[in-house]
Amino acid sequence: MNGRGSNVISFSTAAAIRPLGDGTFTAELPAEWTVGGKPHGGFLLALLAKTAVALHTGNGTPLVDPLAVSAQFLHSPGVGPALLRTEVRKTGRQATVVAVNLEQRGRSCVEAVITTGRLPRDRAAWTDLPNQSAEPPGNAIDISNLPSASMFRLTEGCDVRLDPSGAGFLHGHVGDPLRLRLWARPRGEHADPLFALVAGDISMPVTFNLGRMGWSPAVQLTALLRSRPAPGWLRIQVDCRAVHGAWFDSDATVVDSTGRLVCQARQLALTATTG
Repeated sequence: MNGRGSNVISFSTAAAIRPLGDGTFTAELPAEWTVGGKPHGGFLLALLAKTAVALHTGNGTPLVDPLAVSAQFLHSPGVGPALLRTEVRKTGRQATVVAVNLEQRGRSCVEAVITTGRLPRDRAAWTDLPNQSAEPPGNAIDISNLPSASMFRLTEGCDVRLDPSGAGFLHGHVGDPLRLRLWARPRGEHADPLFALVAGDISMPVTFNLGRMGWSPAVQLTALLRSRPAPGWLRIQVDCRAVHGAWFDSDATVVDSTGRLVCQARQLALTATTG
């Protein structure tokens, strides 16, 4: 496995939650899993999903997986302690629906609805997936080496590589299609479905190729988990359908090392209208 030494806070450690016994949980949002000083959106999505699964399995039911996560980002939380409140909306034989709110200092920051169930283990009967190599090519960019890496502390806990082909913003070029290809894996451990949620939001904004290099906060993010990832790199293709004023969409397709679809993530985000 890849790693950066014993001081790295692994994904599973960073995403730890502690039950309080009344349907609420606490968590510590670490500085090592931030972008621009704020907790990473995909990391928050994984934390919310983990809370829903913990609530469900804590009732003595068999282990379940997150299947779908839909989150509204109301306020940007900061690094530090957070409270997670849960409410079971539906209990079913195939799926259970849990609402999870992440609060900080008495303010609701992220509200999510999570569907839990069983991820399929059989091969897909049909797929239409991006044509992307299972491992990053030799010229792939380790984004921890980019000049802006200090803003992307997420790379302390995971290895992220970017395909320079089509990423014109790396050289100040404007006009490439809004499509980026990346590879990601956690440091020191194998990817699980929760890390697949992180991978679904791990790309820098595709609007960088328009010269819009500013912060692009997610307003709404929905992810579907499709299968459990195999060990190895997760390959990610991110596309945009349209940019209207400050609003743009971003669709991520996450495929594991065996070619199995593991996550689909779509978000609506805001970006600066000037570079």
